[in-house]
Amino acid sequence: MLFTLHSLNILCLRLFSLFIDTIKDLAAQSGLAVLGWQNVVMILISFVFMYLAIRHKFEPLLLLPIAFGMLLTNLPNTGLYHPELWNIDAGHELNFGDILHNGGLLDMLYLGVKLQIYPALIFLGIGCMTDFAPLIANPKSFLLGAAAQAGIFLTFIGAAALGFNANEAGSIAIIGGADGPTSIYVSSLLLKSGGYQVEVGTIALAAYTYMALVPLIQPPIMRLLTTKKERLVRMTQLRQVSKTEKIIFPIAVTIIIALLVPSAAPLVGMLMLGNLFKESGVVDRITKTAQNELMNIITIFLGVSVGATTVAEKVISVAFLKVILLGVIAFGVGTASGVLFGKLMCLVTKGKVNPLIGSAGVSAVPMAARQSQKVGAEADPTNFLLMHAMGPNVAGVIGSAVAAGVLLSIIPH
Repeated sequence: MLFTLHSLNILCLRLFSLFIDTIKDLAAQSGLAVLGWQNVVMILISFVFMYLAIRHKFEPLLLLPIAFGMLLTNLPNTGLYHPELWNIDAGHELNFGDILHNGGLLDMLYLGVKLQIYPALIFLGIGCMTDFAPLIANPKSFLLGAAAQAGIFLTFIGAAALGFNANEAGSIAIIGGADGPTSIYVSSLLLKSGGYQVEVGTIALAAYTYMALVPLIQPPIMRLLTTKKERLVRMTQLRQVSKTEKIIFPIAVTIIIALLVPSAAPLVGMLMLGNLFKESGVVDRITKTAQNELMNIITIFLGVSVGATTVAEKVISVAFLKVILLGVIAFGVGTASGVLFGKLMCLVTKGKVNPLIGSAGVSAVPMAARQSQKVGAEADPTNFLLMHAMGPNVAGVIGSAVAAGVLLSIIPH
């Protein structure tokens, strides 16, 4: 009996010891053991962006998955994303075998960003949803779309003056185009190796934040740079555009831009392919797939994987504050340059162009065009500028892609 009780006591002690060791192992492997204040700050920031996406509907289709990707990557020991696999020295290539063997789920999804697949497919979907008729009916809108890209190149100079190198400055400057996929495309090419002050995730975060803030940023600039008389200008109704013109347009634009700026061909080519699908009228099934299922799937992958790159050491930094500052300057200068060129066109055409449509030259479609309509309606509720503003707006999509191609052509990467 004593032997039995003694054996039972030993067994209980061993089980208790095993239980304690198991608890210790679980505690050591848990995220709580290595949760730092930087992780807590980033998790709180992800909550803020989720709130903005859900409560205020700030670019929710991308801001929500970006915010959740940010949350996932800042939860320690999850093994979802490994920054060390992507931080390579200049002059070296990514080891895709190592990434496939040791990477987590978000590493796999991020391959689509690093290989520039997602932005191009997003442009395909955008092309399927875009009507270029206002631009075809009024080709002068191309000039307004081009003028609004001035913010990109002026910000490039400003970023260089603040101590960023050419690759970082180019990635920051493209925010001025107010085009998230283009910003991701350019930054993923220019920031290939490690050691940069900024990351693709921080660039994308700034770009989509400013796209969501279009209604707050643009109207004050538009009112400041125009007189009430200019805001009252009525524009003549746009002519009807034939189906033949709509079909020829994407083909002609692809050929011209690919020959002049080859670096812009991936984005412009996919944009125009999607538009050709739409305007041809013979591939409805493909058009609907690109507009809906494909666009939605790529948006999820793009948002979550980009959000995963927003690690604490890149966001909680002076460099990120500079990115935020330069981003709003780029967007503001782009808006202002579009309006100022609109004023010039108003002067040259003797009052036939409302300068407000120049602000739509940034490629935030259709938010920027809506702001032209809104500010114009404040001066005259019966003045409908939306369709006129859509011309510069869609021209801005092409313009930002061309500007991206120019940056990629002049900056070694």
